[in-house]
Amino acid sequence: MIKVEQNKQNSFFFEIKPNRSLYGTQRVIFFTLLFSTCLIIGLAFFMLGATLILPFAGLEIFFVSLGFYANFKWSRQKEVIYLSHSKIKIEKGRIFRDFVWEEFRAFVKFQIKQTNNETNKLFFLSKGKHIEVGNFLNQEQKEDLIKEIRSAISFLNDLDP
Repeated sequence: MIKVEQNKQNSFFFEIKPNRSLYGTQRVIFFTLLFSTCLIIGLAFFMLGATLILPFAGLEIFFVSLGFYANFKWSRQKEVIYLSHSKIKIEKGRIFRDFVWEEFRAFVKFQIKQTNNETNKLFFLSKGKHIEVGNFLNQEQKEDLIKEIRSAISFLNDLDP
């Protein structure tokens, strides 16, 4: 998901997040339905005499929970790009900022590299540092981001200094 805002000082704000299929209460409802179904089936077989079903039902719930936790944690990542007439600032993280990079816009180059599997990698280059952005986006979203960043850069280049 790409969110672009332009403020009155002629600077741009790009917020980049991966797509999420479930939010807040939707996750709780989904987990409740999934685990209650598993528990009901496990208890039914336990009542019929298959006593080894309950430990394996518990293991199933545990491993499915672990997989969903890893997926939800991954989907919380966020990248923020601030573009102004004079500076570029990139922030990366999940809940809190883990990485911050700021540089004067005159020293930064926006570069697109195409990999072997026909996907693009987007970089900001400055002083030998390559800062990749949007690595979790699909190809269509990357093309939208390229278009938005290029239009913001051309708008900022057309402004008087």
